[in-house]
Amino acid sequence: MYAYEEDSRTRGFSPLFVIVPVIVLLFAGLVKMVMGLVPEIRSTTHVNAALMASKNMVTSENATSELAVFFAAPVLLWEDEIVEWAADFELDPNLVATVMQIESCGNPYAVSHANAQGLFQVMPYHFATGERMQDPDTNAMRGLNYLKEALIFHNGDVRLALAAYNGGLTTSTWSEFYWPEETRRYVYWGEQIYEDASGDALESARFNEWYSVGYPLCQQTEIGFTP
Repeated sequence: MYAYEEDSRTRGFSPLFVIVPVIVLLFAGLVKMVMGLVPEIRSTTHVNAALMASKNMVTSENATSELAVFFAAPVLLWEDEIVEWAADFELDPNLVATVMQIESCGNPYAVSHANAQGLFQVMPYHFATGERMQDPDTNAMRGLNYLKEALIFHNGDVRLALAAYNGGLTTSTWSEFYWPEETRRYVYWGEQIYEDASGDALESARFNEWYSVGYPLCQQTEIGFTP
């Protein structure tokens, strides 16, 4: 009897008989918990995948245009050429479009009262003998080369480069108080239009203000020319 009772106590209170069931129960509970989380993990994965797909789709759509959408239609028709010319001269396409917008509204045959020619309203003395001043590629080469020089001269300051493009490098070094009224207006329009364009704005109050004045120029382009 004693021997049995001793054996029973030994077996009944052995740590193994307590620990093993507990481990089994804990393991079973852990498995159940993980299995219960699987749908949630899968759901989260699908949501993240959907968000990434949506982001990629939006990025792809935005990448279809390198110019701000608010430029006038005749200017946007030149988008491919503007992007190519900008790359040739290491310029921002939206800056090139801003200059074209103000100068000609996309009309390659535009001629100013001062005899400035073409898309970028380049003065005749900038062309070599025999060059076709109103040829778009030639006009862009001469106009954008000058714009690039103005940017370099003014250490990348767009405001002063625009002043130089309109009034000349010398004028752009003067105090703004002495700028001709035309140059002041030019910078007033161009600086903010470019800032809005480079910020991917969908519309520009300054562009709308300019368009209310420059509409006749754009109207002539829309009626008389399609690139």
